[in-house]
Amino acid sequence: MGLLRSEAMTQGVLLLPRQDARKYIDQIGRNLNLQFEDMNSDHMRRPYRKYIQRIDEMERILRFITAEMGKLEDFDVETTCVEEFLAQDTDLYKLEDIESDLLSLNKDLLKSAENNTKLIEERNQAQEELHVVTRSITLLKGSKSVATDSLLEPLDRRVSQVAGVVSLADQQRLRLALFRASRGNAFTDFYPIDKPITDPKTGTLVQKSVFVVYFQGSGGFTAPMHQKITKVCGAIGVNIYGWPSDEAAAEKSRAALTQLLLEKDQALMAFNKFHQYEMERMLAPAREGSNSLIEDYKLFLLKEKTIYDIMNLCNEHDVILRTSVWYPTAEQNKVEKLLEDVASEWGCQPAGVHAKKASATTPPTYIRTNEYTQGWQDVINTYGVPRYQEANPGLLTVVTFPFIFGMMYGDIGHGSLLLLTGLYLVNFGEPLRYTMPAVFNARFIVLSLGIFATYAGFLYNDFFSIGLPLFETRYNCPEPADGTPCTTKDTFDPTNSVGGGGPYPFGLDWAWHGAGNELLFVNSMKMKLSVLFGVLQMTVGLLLRWGNAFYEGNKTDFIFECVPMMIFMVTFFGWMDWLVLYKWVHPVASAPSIINSLICMAMGQEDKDPMYEGSVEQSKTGFLFTLLSVPLMLFFKPFILRSMHNAQKAKGGDYIEIDDEQPAAGGGHGHGHGEEFEFGEVFIHQIIETIEYVLGTVSHTASYLRIWALSLAHQQLSLVFFQKTLSMGLAFTGSPAVGGLLLYVMFACWFGVTLAVLLGMDVLECFLHTLRLHWVEFQSKFYRADGYEFAPFSIKKLVLTFND
Repeated sequence: MGLLRSEAMTQGVLLLPRQDARKYIDQIGRNLNLQFEDMNSDHMRRPYRKYIQRIDEMERILRFITAEMGKLEDFDVETTCVEEFLAQDTDLYKLEDIESDLLSLNKDLLKSAENNTKLIEERNQAQEELHVVTRSITLLKGSKSVATDSLLEPLDRRVSQVAGVVSLADQQRLRLALFRASRGNAFTDFYPIDKPITDPKTGTLVQKSVFVVYFQGSGGFTAPMHQKITKVCGAIGVNIYGWPSDEAAAEKSRAALTQLLLEKDQALMAFNKFHQYEMERMLAPAREGSNSLIEDYKLFLLKEKTIYDIMNLCNEHDVILRTSVWYPTAEQNKVEKLLEDVASEWGCQPAGVHAKKASATTPPTYIRTNEYTQGWQDVINTYGVPRYQEANPGLLTVVTFPFIFGMMYGDIGHGSLLLLTGLYLVNFGEPLRYTMPAVFNARFIVLSLGIFATYAGFLYNDFFSIGLPLFETRYNCPEPADGTPCTTKDTFDPTNSVGGGGPYPFGLDWAWHGAGNELLFVNSMKMKLSVLFGVLQMTVGLLLRWGNAFYEGNKTDFIFECVPMMIFMVTFFGWMDWLVLYKWVHPVASAPSIINSLICMAMGQEDKDPMYEGSVEQSKTGFLFTLLSVPLMLFFKPFILRSMHNAQKAKGGDYIEIDDEQPAAGGGHGHGHGEEFEFGEVFIHQIIETIEYVLGTVSHTASYLRIWALSLAHQQLSLVFFQKTLSMGLAFTGSPAVGGLLLYVMFACWFGVTLAVLLGMDVLECFLHTLRLHWVEFQSKFYRADGYEFAPFSIKKLVLTFND
C-alpha cells in the first residue's frame, strides 16, 4: 500500500498493430497494470462485435452442456486450478478449435436428445401396452375356462371392450365419468400395476392401473357407445390401447412388445453411453493438474471475450489500433519493456506507448496493496474511493480499526477464539479462495480483530467475565461472605514515588472483579479511554486535512480552515484529554471534577477547585483561542475567494471556479465542483461548514462513547451468561453424578449461547460500530471520497472473480 496517497498516474496513447493486437493485449492483461479508455463512445463503433457474438454462442452451448451435466447422478467439475490456467501457454487453445468442438458436440447432443425423447416415448407406450396385453391374456384364459356352455358364446360376441392405462389419481374420476356417460350400461374393471411406470407424456414415474371397459354392442370403432367411451377417456387424458381378439393374438402381441422394449432399451443405453462419454470428456482435466476441460473452455472464452471488448475500445487507423490508457508512472519502463519483449519473442509488429500531455480528465486512484492490506482498503472503498492522490485513510485503518474493535470487544477468552478462527483461515483457508472468496479475503481482518481483542482483554483483565490473577493484587480482599470491603495493602504506593510495589503492572487489577464498586470504577476508566482515543483519532484526521492542503497548495484552506479547526479541537477537547491524563498520573486525596472544570471554562465562571496551580489561567486562554477560531473559519475564506475572483475578472480572465468538495464536518461530501463564483452561495456554504464542524466535533466526541457502551455491554452479557449457566453448575452440592451431568449440560448451554451471541451477533455489532466511527467521525475531517478506482485489465482478476 502506498503511504498515505495513491500512486502518480500517467495517461498515454497505446499504438498496437491490428494483426497482433490480440497477442499484445493478452500479455498486457497478464503482466501489466493498464486501464483502457473507450475511444469509440461517441459513435459507438464496435469493429470486433462479430467475435463477441461467436463467443456468446459458445458460452450458450457451455451453459447447455452444464445443464446436461446436472442430469447426471454424480459429477464434479474441477474449478480451483486457476493458477495453472494462467500459467499455460497462450496458444494452447484456439478460438476456432473450441468453436468447432462445441458446435459439433451441441449438434450431436441436440440430435441425440431429440431421438432419445422419441425413444423414451415409444418405450413408455410399449411398456403400458404390454401391461394391457398381459392383463388381457389373464382375462381371456379365465373366460375360456368358465365359458364351456355353448349358450354363452353368442353373448360373448356381443360384448365390446375399450382398454388402456390410467393413473391411480384419476381412477375414480374415470369410473364415475364412464358410468354417467353410459348411463350404467358399461362396466369398468381396474387392475393395479405393481411398480410405478414412466408416463409417456410427462416423463415422470406414476403409479397406474390397467382398465378395461365392457359394454354391449357391436360395430367396432364406429359404434356410438364405443365413440362415447373413447371421448370420455380422451377428456380425462388416459392412454388407450388395442384389446386382443383372442388368446393367440394376445400372446403374439406380447412377444412383439417384449422384443420392441428390448430394442428400445438397447437404443436408450447407446444414447446414455454417448452422453456419458461426452460428459466425462468435458469433466476430465484438460491436462494433468488442471481444471476440467469445460472449465478451461469457460475461462478461455471469458478471457477472449474481454480481449475483444478491449479491442472494441480502440480506434482503427489503417493497420494500427489506437487507444488511451492509464498506468502508474513508476511502471513506465516496465510497459515499454513488455511491448519490446512481445515484439521480439512472438515475432509481432512493434507497438509503442506515448505519454500524453496533462488533460482535464481526473486520473484514476491506484492504491498498491498486498493480501493483508487489501481487505482494509476494501473497507475504505466501500464508503468511497479516495480522490486522486488525496490522503488515504486505509494505511491508518489497518491499525486503528482493529484497535477500536478490541476496545469494544476486549475479552481474553472471546478474543482468543476469534484469534484462533483468524489463524485457521490464514493457514488453512486456501481452499476457500475460489469456493468462498469473501471469507478468504477477510481472513487477515479476522486475524487482526482477534489479536487486538485479546490484547484489550488483557488490559481489562477479563477472561469470560473472570479476572485472571496474572500478578499480585494491590488489595487485601476478605472472603465474599464476610462482606468487608477490600483495602489497599501497606506496600501499595499509587504515586510510585517511594519505590514500593506501585500500581498493578499491566491492565486492571483482578481484585476489581466482583467488587461492589466495580462498575463505578470500570465505567469511568473505559469512558475516559474512549474520549481520549476519539479526540486523538479526530486530531489525526485534521492532520491529514493539513496534508491535503499542503499537497494541493491551497493556502486559503490551510490558514482559514485547517489551522482554526485544529485550534478548536486542541484548545477545548485536547485540554479535556490533558486534564484526564494529568489526573491519572497525579493522584491526590480529593481529586477535582473534570466536568466541573470544563463547565467553569465554558461558562466563564471561577473554578474554585482547580486541577493544579495555573490550570485556570491556561483554561481561560485556551477557551479564548477556541472562540476566536470560529470567526476565523467563518468569515475570511469567502472574502478571499471573492477578492481572487475580482482580480481574475479585472485581468480579463475567465470566472474563477471554486471547488466546494471539502469534506463536511458532519460526514457530508460538500456540494458542487467547478461552479461559477457566486459570493452569496459561497458565504452560505461556509456558514454551514463552520456550524457542521463546531457542532459535529462535539457530537463526534460524544459518539466515541459507544466504545465504552459496547465494552460494558459485552462484559455484562458475558457475566450474565456465566452466572446463569456454568456458575450454577459449579455451585451444585448434591450427588456427584447429578452434578457432573448438570455441569455438562450447563457447559453446553454456556458454550452455545457464547457462540451465538458473543461470537456471532456481538462481533458483527462491534464491527459495524467501529465502521461507523471510521466512516463518519474520522474520515469526515479530511476525506472527499469522490474518486474512481483504477481498474486495469487483469486476466488474473478476471478469472478469480469468475465464480463469485
